[in-house]
Amino acid sequence: MKNPDIRRRLLELMMVVLGNLIYAITVVLFILPSRVMSCGTTGIALVLEHLWHIPISGFVLVFNILMLLLGWLVLGRAFAMTTVLSSLLYPVLLEVCRQVIGEAGITENMLLNTVFGGLGLGLALGIVMRAGASTGGMDIPPLILKKLFSIPVSASLWAFDFCILLAQLLFHTPEDLLYGIVLIIVISITLNKVMLLGTSRTEIKIVSEKASQIRDGILSQVDRGVTLLHGEGGYLGRQTEVILSVVSNHELPKIESLARKVDPDCFMIVSQVTEVWGRGFTYGKKYQKK
Repeated sequence: MKNPDIRRRLLELMMVVLGNLIYAITVVLFILPSRVMSCGTTGIALVLEHLWHIPISGFVLVFNILMLLLGWLVLGRAFAMTTVLSSLLYPVLLEVCRQVIGEAGITENMLLNTVFGGLGLGLALGIVMRAGASTGGMDIPPLILKKLFSIPVSASLWAFDFCILLAQLLFHTPEDLLYGIVLIIVISITLNKVMLLGTSRTEIKIVSEKASQIRDGILSQVDRGVTLLHGEGGYLGRQTEVILSVVSNHELPKIESLARKVDPDCFMIVSQVTEVWGRGFTYGKKYQKK
């Protein structure tokens, strides 16, 4: 039991480090050189750097520590322990990347910097969150408001990000604000995709008078589990069986072909499910004797 647990912890640690490294590289390559309006702690740091020439990485480190302490007081020790690594690691990696990469960037095209900046930040956040950790900084105030006042995290997070973008209008044009909004949208879309990566599956429901034959075919030819649901036709009131199975996307065409071959008149419903847990997916298959 201890060895798998240690491996899991090491994997989570590596994911947190990788996520923060990608975050720092993205900021250095796309956000800072083009001065794209950014959200979160980096956005606040950009404002302070412009107004009072406060170093970005230094401010991020101090701000993350303050938010970490606040999260410890309000949200508890368990939350703080999952956040401490990112809170300290990101500003250090940011300064290292600035020293190694410099501030030249890859392109001067604002749209490219916005899109690829959003992709990189969304990927980085998704990796860190999939490790069960938090990036700290401005992620913490929405969680505190949720606990104290039951304000939805998504609503307060969007409000904070929008206010940070508005603050950057002090030294940006309204057009830059539109790029900043695009950045937030790309981050959100990418983050959602990363969070669901590898967990989405296809759910199939088949209504047929030859349900037993289709079931046997799925079990023997596709090697997927099947559940039979007992239903009743709404028009004729006849008892019928509904086949329920969750399969991977590449197995879907095989099952569709199998079902049509057994019963061309079968009724099939195909839908996407965002996450599946259980034997055959998150655990290995286990075959039992009938």
